[in-house]
Amino acid sequence: MTDVEGPVYEPGHGLLKGRTAVVTAAAGAGIGGATARRFLEEGARVLISDAHERRLKEYEAELAAEFEGVAALACDVTDEAQVRTLFAAALRLHGRLDIVVNNAGLGGTSTLVDMSDEQWSRVLDVTLNGTFRCTRAALRAFREGGHGGVIVNNASVIGWRAQAGQAHYAAAKAGVMALTRCAAMEAADFGVRINAVSPSLAMHPHLVKVTTPELLAELTAREAFGRYAQPWEVANVIVFLASGYSSYLTGEVVSVSSQHA
Repeated sequence: MTDVEGPVYEPGHGLLKGRTAVVTAAAGAGIGGATARRFLEEGARVLISDAHERRLKEYEAELAAEFEGVAALACDVTDEAQVRTLFAAALRLHGRLDIVVNNAGLGGTSTLVDMSDEQWSRVLDVTLNGTFRCTRAALRAFREGGHGGVIVNNASVIGWRAQAGQAHYAAAKAGVMALTRCAAMEAADFGVRINAVSPSLAMHPHLVKVTTPELLAELTAREAFGRYAQPWEVANVIVFLASGYSSYLTGEVVSVSSQHA
């Protein structure tokens, strides 16, 4: 089956009007950058963050030329001090925090038999521990604020499915799913919802650099529409989870995938 007409980019509908958000790993390319743009289109004020300061500043300038309410602060999610600084900056800028999107993650390909401790630990520290650090910081801000909030984590279908060379990344993403479910049960006590998206294949320039053409072709062939997702198609689901339209969803992992095998 093919997606003959292709995806349609829907205009904003003010779903996040007046809300404030932090989006990690949002330096332009990929799901984080697309999410920041969609949030702004939906009326939110957004603090974007990324470990790559140059790309982050470039994307901030690009967004600021089109939207009001965008700011940027570099943050390495493996550094607790930087995470604390990021969330303190969000509260200082806007006086409150409503939405956090934990998008930071790190991949790589290595068979387990040849994987080093450093390879394993680095992927887990960025992808799982980073999500933990930012979720904890967000929950503390939400609890103190007393007005609820929303967290959306970026998981992956690989947290459910097996793929050779991806043991570290799959373990990290499965951990993000479990973290999402458990944290949601705790956060419900103070009115916070926590969900996750689980994309399969969303294309962006950095993915091309770290993935072989053969593997990309194989993964694309698994998709029911015969194509990969655009990052903004995943961002659309994140908007839904961040908005009032998902008011009764928490602890859920939503697959954003058309894979049939």
